Amino acid sequence: MKKVWIIVFGLTCLGMNAQKKWSLRECVDYAVKHNLQVIQNEYSKQVQDSNLKIAKKGYLPSVSASVGNTVSFGQASLGTGSIRNDRFSNNGNLSADVLVYNNGRLEKTIRKSQFDVEASQYDIETIKNDISLQIAQQYLTTLLKKEIIKISQSALNNAQKQYDRAKITTQVGTTAETVLAEAQSALAREKQNLKTAEIDTGRSLFALAQLLQLQDYKDFDVEDVNVSDELSPQLKSVDDVLSTAYDTQPQIKAAESRIRSAEAQTEVSKTAFWPTVTASAGIGSFYNNLLNTDNVGNSLVYIKERNFFQQYKDNFGQQAGLSVSIPIFNKGITKLQVEQSRINESVAKNTLEQQKQTVRQNVQKAQFDVEANYESYIAAVEAAKSTKLSLDFADKSYTAGRTTIFDLNVARNNYANAQGSVAQAKYNYLFSLKLLNFYAGIPLSL
Repeated sequence: MKKVWIIVFGLTCLGMNAQKKWSLRECVDYAVKHNLQVIQNEYSKQVQDSNLKIAKKGYLPSVSASVGNTVSFGQASLGTGSIRNDRFSNNGNLSADVLVYNNGRLEKTIRKSQFDVEASQYDIETIKNDISLQIAQQYLTTLLKKEIIKISQSALNNAQKQYDRAKITTQVGTTAETVLAEAQSALAREKQNLKTAEIDTGRSLFALAQLLQLQDYKDFDVEDVNVSDELSPQLKSVDDVLSTAYDTQPQIKAAESRIRSAEAQTEVSKTAFWPTVTASAGIGSFYNNLLNTDNVGNSLVYIKERNFFQQYKDNFGQQAGLSVSIPIFNKGITKLQVEQSRINESVAKNTLEQQKQTVRQNVQKAQFDVEANYESYIAAVEAAKSTKLSLDFADKSYTAGRTTIFDLNVARNNYANAQGSVAQAKYNYLFSLKLLNFYAGIPLSL
């Protein structure tokens, strides 16, 4: 019995997972977290973070130790003759050096690295924004397809009622067989339209799942959001939106950070004209051992060689120094590097202008689309009202026997098309409005 409950609970969980419907917020959050392009840019930022840490480490001294061993065998020159010289020597040293002065190169390098880190973070935000907009557009497209399914289902229900009524009236001889045939044909067309709408919705869901990079897309679905038909025109001006966009859009901020980085790099390059002062200190000792004798000195005075530790103690020494490296001539390379840095400044400033131009064009296009799509929506709503009125008249006339079923089907098709146009215009306006609000600093939401 326990196993049975486990199986039932497992199947229930699977059913709940299969029935999960994603909200726009969930889709956006999932996409920006798992998108490979975002992950790639996050790795690039980690590289810039490491560069900043490396630059800050420049303040610390460099410490190194060395140990050397040397063994030699054979004769060594001594006056006009030679002497046997089998020798083992060992030395150990510990040294440290620290940069004292370089005209602020370390501080300027750190400042440049900080601007590079800022730019990398803004690059990540830019990619996230681009993905969010793609998700929002595809999400709204999916909602549109779902609404078209509802319109098609409603048209199918009406066609089914018309067919059922025509079937009865034909059987009792009130209407001709052609009426039943036309009603059956209209029912078949509406079934086809519904199936097409369902396929289009599935295709739209698949495209959204692809944007999310979901591996299991077959059970993927989105929430049924009730978008109001009472849409109002937006009142924001292009100048107001642009002012906000220039201050908040990450691609603009990234370009500004890269300008400051290029300027800092110019200052770093200029430090090569100045001297570099380095302080150093070290300690060390050594050990020597004549392998062919224990005697040290001349043959008349016997002095036994000291052991390893005694020699290291006696030979211990310290040293300190201060060195100055003065650049005199390096074939004009430093001057050329400064010129290159200034060119990079100009490139960065031009990139900023390009980004501003792109944002300005996007905002202007969004503003134009908002106004045009709203007018299209109003026109579509008026057209739908007129076709609905025509359908009502056609239905009453057909019931009264004054028009044919062909006229009724034409009126019904016109109304279904008008409903589809309203839905299309509504979601076009909604996306263009969301896009404009996005540039105005308002987060994406439904």
